[in-house]
Amino acid sequence: MVSTSVLPQVAADDASKEASPRRAKWWYATFHNVTAMVGAGVLSLPYAMAHLGWGPGTLALVVSWCITLYTLWLMIQLHECVPGTRFDRYSDLGRYAFGPRLGLWIVVPQQLIVQVGCDTVYMVTGGKCLEKFMEILYPESTKLHQSYWICIFGSIQFFLSQLPNLNSIAAVSLAAAVMSLSYSTITWVACFARGPASNVSYAYKMTTASDSMFRVFSALGQVAFAYAGHGVILEIQATIPSTPTKPSRMPMWKGTVVAYFITALCYFPVAVAGYWTFGQEVDDNVLMALKRPRWLIAAANLMVVIHVIGSYQRTGDTNLDELQVYAMPVFDSIESILITRLKLPPGIALRLIARSAYVAFTLFVGVTFPFFADLLGFFGGFGFTPTSYFLPCVIWLAIKKPKRFSLHWVANWARNYYFILWLHHCWGAYDVCFDSRGLEEHFRRFFHLQLLLLKENMFCLSWGTVSILHVR
Repeated sequence: MVSTSVLPQVAADDASKEASPRRAKWWYATFHNVTAMVGAGVLSLPYAMAHLGWGPGTLALVVSWCITLYTLWLMIQLHECVPGTRFDRYSDLGRYAFGPRLGLWIVVPQQLIVQVGCDTVYMVTGGKCLEKFMEILYPESTKLHQSYWICIFGSIQFFLSQLPNLNSIAAVSLAAAVMSLSYSTITWVACFARGPASNVSYAYKMTTASDSMFRVFSALGQVAFAYAGHGVILEIQATIPSTPTKPSRMPMWKGTVVAYFITALCYFPVAVAGYWTFGQEVDDNVLMALKRPRWLIAAANLMVVIHVIGSYQRTGDTNLDELQVYAMPVFDSIESILITRLKLPPGIALRLIARSAYVAFTLFVGVTFPFFADLLGFFGGFGFTPTSYFLPCVIWLAIKKPKRFSLHWVANWARNYYFILWLHHCWGAYDVCFDSRGLEEHFRRFFHLQLLLLKENMFCLSWGTVSILHVR
């Protein structure tokens, strides 16, 4: 039986949210979804295609597009699955499906991985694109090591992280959507205009069987990272008004479908054009390989920098007017723990220490592992795959309890078992990141042990969740 002990709290949360009006239209859902979906991960899709090949790579993109659109439909339908209650946060829905305590333990850690993963990738992406931008503008200047550029980008985040909030999430989302659409378009147009590189090859590189397998898993993780808007879908839907005659799921679904077609117009041309142009030699960030026209490529890199600056802060911000971008923002979590557990007084000093520590942590990880595609594969496997591919299906089965062997029952159970295979994505990213980069043996062995333990815990969590559904 589904736990209902969380309902009073959820209802209370819902009532408190009514203080802020729900006036968004379906097109608001469109550009909020585009902002959540289309990000720096699109720049690694040609690199993923290089490890998968034309056929499997295109199939992975299409299948992921279809699966994530279906799981978004599940989330939209579950937003008002209880009459009179709106689940405005992913964690609220998880608590209702699995119980107050277990629901938090299942959902919140995945959301934290998504958030920290995004910010770490944004740190690396911002530093690399800032370096490329300055290299194009001042080609004769002394070159700095890439780590310094990541630190320069991190210093910007140290300053912006102290701002209390961003005043207009609609304006920020619209600006971010324009930036992401612009640099995606510039990327594939520049690739097609350049044409195939000399001696371009689409044949698989001759490597060991295990290395090829791990790189395929890493590429699938990069694809998973690209389709990552599920963590905020309920918050976006919470801004849309709902009545018995016109529930919020109707305009929300319309906006989501439009957003997904816009996403396809960004993803597929970039993946195909980048791989067609550079073949197996494509860079993990395809913008790094493009050089002409200089002013246009410089503008595209600057757009990426502006986009990830805003995206990093939107991920960490907790007071974004009507829309809370993530259900468990890290800034808010750190400050809440310090206030409630350690009894530290709230104020500027606490904000300075807590937020600076978080930025410093993501900066440290980004400088230590400045491997754009490998980070995408790692976090795509650990964080984005569960929240986008797996958990919506499990929650649907727990709440809706579809008839055995019905269409939804078969579809959702198939995705649950598929998730266990997808756990190897992060393991593949680990192998690529450590084995091919030649890090010191003791450092490599330490992380080998830690990631092995984490992988086994994730495996047990997935099977444990499936077992809970069987018991219920």
